[in-house]
Amino acid sequence: MNQSMITAANSLGQLQQKLDIISNNVANSDTAGYKRKTAGFTDLLVQQINNQPNAAKEEGRLTPYGIRIGTGAKLANTSYVTAQGPLETTNRNLDIAFTKENQYLKILVQTNDNSTVEFTRAGALQAVPLGNDEVMLADENGNPVLDENNQMITFRGSVKDYTIHRNGTLQVAYANGTSDQFSLGVVQMNNPQVLEQDGNNILKLPQNVDAAAVYTDLTGANRDNISVQQGALEKSNADLSSEMTDLIKTERSYQLLAKTITMSDQMMGLVNGIRS
Repeated sequence: MNQSMITAANSLGQLQQKLDIISNNVANSDTAGYKRKTAGFTDLLVQQINNQPNAAKEEGRLTPYGIRIGTGAKLANTSYVTAQGPLETTNRNLDIAFTKENQYLKILVQTNDNSTVEFTRAGALQAVPLGNDEVMLADENGNPVLDENNQMITFRGSVKDYTIHRNGTLQVAYANGTSDQFSLGVVQMNNPQVLEQDGNNILKLPQNVDAAAVYTDLTGANRDNISVQQGALEKSNADLSSEMTDLIKTERSYQLLAKTITMSDQMMGLVNGIRS
């Protein structure tokens, strides 16, 4: 393999990862509460060839001295774009939308024999019957929604109406005129880029990461910082037209690198033919 083939092959694999990220954004462009991801690239090792030992002869030169031969690019980082998505009015009492960035609901996700606290901005909540006239508040995937003390929210089944206040307080009114009140578990993400995707529009903390460095529980007086709108859902902040434009650009780059490998292979074939 010659240098051009090595450079192209190194970059192809990295571009494939970017294509995967863009494709995921496109697939979730209509998913409530979804936050798009972006990819950043950096150069791999660069070889410096100092072919101009006499700098005095290069008077007026505007570009750097020498020749730098790269070996491709690599995916340096992926990051969440946490910008607020547009709101869609649904007029459904158990639909909520956060109207401030980086605020998330706490949910309990069962994985094998373990239960972990994870996070979502998808606000299409539902009341799941548990039997014996008991109902549990869950997200759209059936995961229990937690209160500010990390306890599941359960109430009686004879519900007449739900009211969710701006500070995340859920008031359940029953048919007999009584009511219960719960404080939804809400956190403020201070470092959302640390979070990992866990599927179904759910984010989780990586292992061995201090939760206190990533988010703050909005409890007590901090509940005044919560901003929730009832009867609405936050749509994805992935713009389909922008994502398709990025997808086309990345595909063109991919095609160019693939063509580079093909041309390099043809050139090597010509050289071998001359030698023989």
